[in-house]
Amino acid sequence: MFQNFFGLFFLSALAQLISFSGTLAECPLPISPQSVVVKFGDSVSVNCSSSVTHMGMGWESTVGGVHLSTASLITWRVSELTDWDIYTPFCYINYDKQQCVVALPVTVYSIRVCESSSTETPDSVSISTVNLTMIEGNLYELLCDVHNVAPVQKLTVNWYKGETLVDQTNFTDTTKSPVNKTSKLLIRPDRADDGAQYRCEAELNLGDEGPQHPPTVTSKSFSIKVHYKPKHSRSTEKISQSDDVSLNCTVKANPAAVYTWHSKHLIEKISSSVIQSSTLSPGNYTCTAANYLGEDSKVFIV
Repeated sequence: MFQNFFGLFFLSALAQLISFSGTLAECPLPISPQSVVVKFGDSVSVNCSSSVTHMGMGWESTVGGVHLSTASLITWRVSELTDWDIYTPFCYINYDKQQCVVALPVTVYSIRVCESSSTETPDSVSISTVNLTMIEGNLYELLCDVHNVAPVQKLTVNWYKGETLVDQTNFTDTTKSPVNKTSKLLIRPDRADDGAQYRCEAELNLGDEGPQHPPTVTSKSFSIKVHYKPKHSRSTEKISQSDDVSLNCTVKANPAAVYTWHSKHLIEKISSSVIQSSTLSPGNYTCTAANYLGEDSKVFIV
């Protein structure tokens, strides 16, 4: 289980600029900043000003609206923004027998941290496979489950093997409410991959106006277990008969190999992977290393 879980939520209000009469360039309403990205529950404020004589200006919004005012500067301010369904705020002005408005693009996002002991269902990223043990050369699928993420079209899932990025998944769904998504990675492991660490990372790319560091959730590392048959580096080896020379049949295999020796010079059964050459008569000695996946033999010529 994870020590920490992260939930990702996001709501982006559609950017709109509306002019009820005249052209947009004629609307004397600079707003500062021109768009905002706000963490869920944080405060936000945006100024709207005008230097022309007017009959009133204000902010229209589901939260933090400002009534019609004759001031030259008004501020849309929310002390704690917790409205996921916020309607696009806009500043409006009545002047010269016309009215125009400028909308404020608002992005609300949140990262929630939950301890694994929490009683509420945590939002998380996890990596898994249906195959706990893999066989060398076969094709397998790793799954990365991302929970409660929105908007999913802003999501990128990065796959890492160790510290190397090996794959990326992007999503095209237009759903804005939180959803669960799964990214798949196909691998064909070999014996060198036994114990290799894989992890997946879910990242929300909120653009230049988002947080300096994009909200990211990383899974626990997942170690794969690969089984493979014994395989000698060469099939024959010449050995000199000497006190300090041995016939070494040791070979890597998973699960570990079982060894058998065959020779007309051997009377007793030997299960060790190593025998001393000084105890042997000149001739050929065949060692076979085997596990449930197969076997491989090597001939020692003494």
